[in-house]
Amino acid sequence: MDEAEKDALAGRFRAYLDLPPGPSLASAGDAQDEPAGPDLFTLLAELAALKNEVKLESRQVKGALDEFRGLFEALSKAHDQIAEEQQRRREQDRAARARERKDLLLELLELRDRLQAGQASAAGHRPRGLFGRRQARAFATAMADGLAMNLRRLDETLARRGVRPLPALGRPFDPHRMHAAEVAGDPARPAGEVVAELRPGFLLDGELLRPAEVVVNRPADAPGPSTIETKT
Repeated sequence: MDEAEKDALAGRFRAYLDLPPGPSLASAGDAQDEPAGPDLFTLLAELAALKNEVKLESRQVKGALDEFRGLFEALSKAHDQIAEEQQRRREQDRAARARERKDLLLELLELRDRLQAGQASAAGHRPRGLFGRRQARAFATAMADGLAMNLRRLDETLARRGVRPLPALGRPFDPHRMHAAEVAGDPARPAGEVVAELRPGFLLDGELLRPAEVVVNRPADAPGPSTIETKT
């Protein structure tokens, strides 16, 4: 190392010794070129500001989540109310259709009663007089056959819609499905037995559609009080 390099190194070392405390061990020229870093107070102030900003952001996020939760609960409640209303309307529609169906079937049963009465009347007709008896009897027979055919078709139509006759004749009286229109006093038959059917009853899909009007046997010597009440 020549004298010039020694003098340069010595000058740089003297310059380093003359620097204020705190610089790094780098050369004096390099230390003057580097920017000064933040002091501790500035760093703490920035950390405090960052903390406050994070808290503010957290409160805003929490508020947004609470608002979203409330909106979701309101939508869920509205959805449940709409579903309940739709279910209630469906049930009302089903009940209305069932009533309309039942009313229509009852009207058809009334028509059946008239057809059956007409057919029985025509079948049992006995013309009087000597003249035209054969023609009258033939007409009555043809009328009875026509009414019987219409009655069978109506019964088939009712059966396709779930309407079935209610068995009553020869069975014990059922107050839930029958009306006792009259009573009979046949001692040879059990008390409470249906001995005649004045108007047939019908079931709709297994449920009672129209009760039967029947004649119930109640002999005078039947033991115990009778529970059969005739229809007034």
